[in-house]
Amino acid sequence: MVRVEDRPHRTPPNREAAELAGLIARVAEGREDALRALYDRTAPKLFGLILRIVRDRGAAEDVLQDAYLRVWQSAAGYAPEAGRPMAWLAAIARHRAIDLVRRKGEVPMPVAEDDEEDWLARVADPRDSEAEFLDRDALLACLGRLEPAQRDCVVLAYCEGLSREELALRYDRPVNTVKTWLHRGLAALRGCLDDAA
Repeated sequence: MVRVEDRPHRTPPNREAAELAGLIARVAEGREDALRALYDRTAPKLFGLILRIVRDRGAAEDVLQDAYLRVWQSAAGYAPEAGRPMAWLAAIARHRAIDLVRRKGEVPMPVAEDDEEDWLARVADPRDSEAEFLDRDALLACLGRLEPAQRDCVVLAYCEGLSREELALRYDRPVNTVKTWLHRGLAALRGCLDDAA
């Protein structure tokens, strides 16, 4: 059974990113000790992300193991210039979790129609372990700059696991329109967060 109760030590963001990138590079060389160290440093955050999507602790533990197997297999493909290490790891974990939910034929529960501030705050809840690697204020500010439809699609796709098809039904728009919203929204969000870093 996976134990993720221990919280990782706090390291300044730039130093932490460099250390994680170094660990991923050593994982790419086939170093099991580096994978263990990477797991110890990042598993609590990734477990929180996975659990939020699959909503079952046992299944989340299985997905976490699967995510690190994928990290082991694809570490050589990680390019630090393409993005932060934690974002890369989170993307792998998120995709593995969403794959499991879809294989089981489930649809992630949609976000309730709360007022805008409430659900934006939930995305960057400081108590939420999956969001600890992001600066809460920067994330909220950058989300606030997106067009409402783009922002909603990004949040629903990446925090609630909705597919493009599900978003197209929800917003009564063609799938290609939703795809464009997501692409532009993520590009704008990435640029904004990079500027804030």
